[in-house]
Amino acid sequence: MKRNSDIGFSLENHKRGTSRRHRQEQKPQAPGNFRLLLLRLLSSQSARWISPALPHRNCLLTRGIHRPVAFSFGLRMDSAAYLLLAFVSAGTLLQVWGTDNVTALYGEVIVIPCNGGAPAPQDLMFIKWKYEKGDGTGGDLLIKQVSSAQATVQATDQYAQRVSIDANFSLLISQATLKDQKTFTCMVVSGSNLNEYPVSVLVYKIPSSVQIMDKSKVLQKDKLTMVGTCVAANASPAATFIWKKNGKPLLADGIVVVISSSIKVDPATGLYTTSSSLQYAASKEDVAAVFVCVSTHKLTNQEKELGHFPIYYPSEKVSLEIMSKGPIVEGDNVTLKCHADGNPPPSSFFFHIKGQKMPVVNSDNYTLTNISREAGGEYKCSLADDEKMEASQSIAVSYLDLSLTPSGKVVKAVGDPLPVMIKKNASGDSKVSWTKDGKAMKEVKLSKLTYADAGVYVCEVSMTGLTRRQSFELVVEGKPMITSLTKDRADNADSKVLTCEAEGVPVPNFQWSVNSTDEKSVYTNGKATHKITVIPTANLTVTCRVSNKLGEDTKTINVSFVNKENKQEGRGPQDDSQDQAKLIVGVVVGLLIAAAIVGLIYWLYMKNSRRGSWKTGEKELGTSEESTKLEDNNHTV
Repeated sequence: MKRNSDIGFSLENHKRGTSRRHRQEQKPQAPGNFRLLLLRLLSSQSARWISPALPHRNCLLTRGIHRPVAFSFGLRMDSAAYLLLAFVSAGTLLQVWGTDNVTALYGEVIVIPCNGGAPAPQDLMFIKWKYEKGDGTGGDLLIKQVSSAQATVQATDQYAQRVSIDANFSLLISQATLKDQKTFTCMVVSGSNLNEYPVSVLVYKIPSSVQIMDKSKVLQKDKLTMVGTCVAANASPAATFIWKKNGKPLLADGIVVVISSSIKVDPATGLYTTSSSLQYAASKEDVAAVFVCVSTHKLTNQEKELGHFPIYYPSEKVSLEIMSKGPIVEGDNVTLKCHADGNPPPSSFFFHIKGQKMPVVNSDNYTLTNISREAGGEYKCSLADDEKMEASQSIAVSYLDLSLTPSGKVVKAVGDPLPVMIKKNASGDSKVSWTKDGKAMKEVKLSKLTYADAGVYVCEVSMTGLTRRQSFELVVEGKPMITSLTKDRADNADSKVLTCEAEGVPVPNFQWSVNSTDEKSVYTNGKATHKITVIPTANLTVTCRVSNKLGEDTKTINVSFVNKENKQEGRGPQDDSQDQAKLIVGVVVGLLIAAAIVGLIYWLYMKNSRRGSWKTGEKELGTSEESTKLEDNNHTV
């Protein structure tokens, strides 16, 4: 008979005390081995069948045994012993199956299935668990008889308080340690068979979190420097380490990469502590490199990042930078910054300013304040400890001067001319543009001023990185003049709306010769509009008078009594339009009637004319009947 078993292993199964098990295929052992098993069982502490109070008899078991074995047993032999004796006398063979493997987690419960967790035989009598000691001898753990609800613990050593059995006859061992890594055997005794199922137990311990020790603060260019040491403690089996840089494994070559590893064993627990140290000769390109150590274990992998390290190396090049966002303009503060590519960067420099050597300590910059157009030229900087390493830059100072005539606030009379002139001095090509009241215009020509010319004029001269602006405000004044005086019907049939429009600067003042309501006034760009509402009770002549500090103007308008105007002009603007439509329709209808009458007269005339002509022809020619008779008479003659 052969049996194989393979049960998958996972971390969850570890937590439950079970794991991957693999059974090695073996053949049942020979009867001689069964006799040895019987001897061990009969001589164990749980099967003491000899009663010291009774006389002993010798019994020789000979059936199926290669050599006789004598036993002494008393009258208190239990049922298990009798059954074994019966199996021997009946020639039953002991079958020992291949070894399964069970993996458990350190500190948790070990679950060791009997016969791979297969159901027990129906004629099961009892199950016994035992183990193999370090010296090769056997040790009993417990026995569970079918007839008994509780198992009997036979162990007297460390397992006495740690072993138990579950409903499936699996052996349970609490608080797993590395000392539990041995072979445990499940003996299944039934009415027809006696089988043993050995199980080898492995105990795994996940290492504690990876710790970093001896981490370096900096790395040296082209020089082996300790990066750090990674430690994975209290593991079983021992963890291993690999080192990575920027995600790629590092291979030790003894020149650029040196990796040293060690493993220590705790004598009390048997757990392993693994240490791995990395030494690395860096290059400039490693300034942003990230180093990582990876702990590898059968149950888990852990990754610990050491981060990146500054790389120290001497300066090889110096550069000078002009700290300006745009072209340098006269009057600006200009900062010169000296930079060397060494690490750590140098902190002391010399700045050469127009032939003078200016030392700077614990800084890398020098500021030129309120620079002038004469300050343009070449500037240098060098290392304080090596003046041969220097750099230079040229500075060009941009300038732009602008003068505008006129400027400020200018007051002129309407109709007067205003000459405008600009003067500019620039370090490069410049562009002139104008705006009036924020709106762009091509050019400014003010030969004859109008009220519309008033406003704020801005002249802008610009070049690369530099702009200058000058402006003036033009005020055009003149005495007011009325340009329009009108009347309109209001929404109320009894009211009239009078509108007086005038031009003038300063703002004209309006006066009316009649009392009014609902006054409204608007003034824009020298043009003023003033509206009033009046209710005339008789025919009126209304005067509008406008004035300012420069003069005045008047104008009159006739306003008729509203009731009379209603008869003459209708009841409103809408009635006037309706009357005009009616008049047009009346004229058209009248014309159509006249045309119809003329046509009727013409038709009657033509009818009468046709009737007189027919009668005359009748007298002259006769009727058609008479003509026919005359023709017949002529034929007869």
